[in-house]
Amino acid sequence: MRKIFIIVLIGLSFQLAAQSANEKNIRKILTAQTAAWNRGDLDQFMNGYWMNDSLMFIGKSGVTYGWTNTLNNYKRGYPDTAAMGKLTFNIIKLKKLSKKYYHITGKWFLKRTIGDVGGHFTLLFKKINGRWVIIADHSS
Repeated sequence: MRKIFIIVLIGLSFQLAAQSANEKNIRKILTAQTAAWNRGDLDQFMNGYWMNDSLMFIGKSGVTYGWTNTLNNYKRGYPDTAAMGKLTFNIIKLKKLSKKYYHITGKWFLKRTIGDVGGHFTLLFKKINGRWVIIADHSS
């Protein structure tokens, strides 16, 4: 009985370590996105997204599919650093759905000289080819 208990404890320890590593990787992606945005670099900001035509972004204008279309929308909506401002994210909840999926709920805020804006977001991250990427983003 004691051996089974020890094996279960070891298994749980590995699972928690993997979960922590995954969560750290996801938080690192969001931190890199924030830094890229704050440099005015939308191309680098998009590195956190799945570079695929099936990427889904939902915003005030509706649903956009595709990495390139999403980047183009960002460039239209935020044509310069004054429009972009300085971004901050506040993660409200980071939830593991499975080994391959995480769901994140949070707040975004842009401090801008032309007027501050902010809202909420939900992100669906998927591990594809060993890399965590955003496959769906709903920002309002």
